[in-house]
Amino acid sequence: MYLSLIFLPLFGTILSGFGSRWRGNYGAKFIPTIGIALTFFCSLYAFYEVGLCHSPCLIRVSPWRITETTTIYWGFLFDTLTCVRLVVVTSISTLVHLYSTEYIGHDPHLPRFRAYLSFFTFFRLILVTAENLVQRFVGWEGVWLCSYLLINFWFARIQANKSAIKARILNRIGDFGLSIAIFTIYSVFGSVDYSIIFSIAPSIIDVNIPFFSTSINILDFICFFLFIGAVGKSAQVGLHTWLPDAREGPTPVSALIHAATRVTAGVFLICRCSPLLEYAPNIGFYITILGGITAFLAATTGLLQNDLKRVIAYSTCSQLGYMVFAAGLSGYSVSRFHLSNHAFFKALLFLGAGSVIHARADEQDRRKIGGLVKRLPLTYTIIVVGSLALRGFPFLTGFYSKDVILELAYGSFTVEGRFVHTLGVFAAFFTAYYSTRLLAITFLRPANGLRVSYAHAHESPFAIAFPLVLLSFGSLFVGFLSRDRFIGLGTDFWGNALFTLPSKQHFVEAEWLETSVKSIPLFFSFGGIFLATYQYTVGFSGLYMLKETLLGRKLYTFFNRKWLFDKVYNEWIALPLLKGAYTHTYQNLDRGLLELFGPHGLFSELSRQSMDYSKHAIGFSFRNLFIIVWSLTVTLCFFAGWLDILSIIEIGVLMNILVYRFFFRN
Repeated sequence: MYLSLIFLPLFGTILSGFGSRWRGNYGAKFIPTIGIALTFFCSLYAFYEVGLCHSPCLIRVSPWRITETTTIYWGFLFDTLTCVRLVVVTSISTLVHLYSTEYIGHDPHLPRFRAYLSFFTFFRLILVTAENLVQRFVGWEGVWLCSYLLINFWFARIQANKSAIKARILNRIGDFGLSIAIFTIYSVFGSVDYSIIFSIAPSIIDVNIPFFSTSINILDFICFFLFIGAVGKSAQVGLHTWLPDAREGPTPVSALIHAATRVTAGVFLICRCSPLLEYAPNIGFYITILGGITAFLAATTGLLQNDLKRVIAYSTCSQLGYMVFAAGLSGYSVSRFHLSNHAFFKALLFLGAGSVIHARADEQDRRKIGGLVKRLPLTYTIIVVGSLALRGFPFLTGFYSKDVILELAYGSFTVEGRFVHTLGVFAAFFTAYYSTRLLAITFLRPANGLRVSYAHAHESPFAIAFPLVLLSFGSLFVGFLSRDRFIGLGTDFWGNALFTLPSKQHFVEAEWLETSVKSIPLFFSFGGIFLATYQYTVGFSGLYMLKETLLGRKLYTFFNRKWLFDKVYNEWIALPLLKGAYTHTYQNLDRGLLELFGPHGLFSELSRQSMDYSKHAIGFSFRNLFIIVWSLTVTLCFFAGWLDILSIIEIGVLMNILVYRFFFRN
């Protein structure tokens, strides 16, 4: 059953992709969906056995690589951390598969899309269930490959090409960091199995290694590069610019990438490697700071974006910042809890946005939409539920994890904890503001599009509406139903899957904070809602006048252009690198050195020498034989080791006499 859980999506990929001519579009629609649905039910059974009955399972299928010192297996680990993630991934994937049967059901390349989508889920399951770092890296790279193919699914669009290449390059930086971490772990621990690594980690806490002109703690070194891998995959500041541009793929792809698969892989890696991070003395500080900055920066960037899906993408980036700084404060269970909750309301928001785009003939610019509340009442209700959960509205799913993260940050009573708490509170304010702005411009403000486009706007059919309704129930109730089991004080649900040192347990302090402190994020969130509601109703003219001022234009340009990260990368990094590569690598090395000493240069030189020699070939046989004899003499002396010039002359004279006596005597 456990192996069926993993390989059913692969069978769906094969039947949908390679059997498309035999199965047709109808089979391509429903065969992968049925396979993913069966995988979901298997995940529920695995969750019951492993999570509720506390019966972890390890299956080693076969050896992968055997050496004298170690053996790497194809193995699958099912513990509580894995099984919770399996339920989330397979449930979201099932709904996305069902949604996509209608959303792009008329696309001529539907079988290819369905094959990519199932392949994406398969590699995500490989990544989650891997029992060692090498097998995890296979799933890590497979998720990267499938996301590249899906973002670039409409390959005739130049923006889709650019977005896919951008995601590929930036993720390569993170993959390089993860590769260094894996190589270092193997050289230090002699293995890549989680069980061996985590059991040896406490014994090397004080081990340092030379690094340039100083020394560095070995666990700090390993965890730093593990975190670099997480930064690239989970879109933290510095490598985050690929995530908003990934919206160029179809909307089901965006929902799967942002909610259940790719971007959450980095947070899952941090939680999985908690036994290493807990013993790394310094790296937690940097994880916390970068996560807090990401939450704040992404929330401010989403304020003034006009693309419907880009706003939701930046909210994903901000929520990932919350998860990362919670993990940096050793709140791995809270981070993991928010990761699960976030999947439901973020998938709901993306698929709801897809319903709007589907109704408005693929229009994504909110400035050209507006006035849809009467045309799409169900979609409006769905997006209201998702946005309220995103804001952390009381008793919705996001409230039970997002506020606990901020309480944990305040209750840590450290400098970095107070710093990220402040950034997180302001990020909650901006999140409430831009989510309210999204609703106001898309649904409540007067219509801005063409009349004919509104005449054809209609509510989504069953295959789109049904997943939205199910996800709305998840956004309403999942947090309430699972809070006490996942992060309740004293719960033993996670067992050994997550590890936290006793000195870093901040749950008690966070549990007994004053009510006024716990209510700070809620007050800021309501403040963002009221401010956005006022500005986009009665105060809209004042908002327009503010935008027309010099300061307003500067601020609008700064936030709308995403803190100018793309401008800095393009003009200060990409263009100098391209110019240097053209000048030095291409002109001097490829066109210069390699052509001079390579096949082209050798051919040209031999041709020139042949032409020069042909000028001296006047047809006298004794001269030709003279040249041949001397060339043969020098060659034989060189290989024989006779480098004495007198010996060469003597042998050459003797051979010339013999040739003369043999060929030219009377």
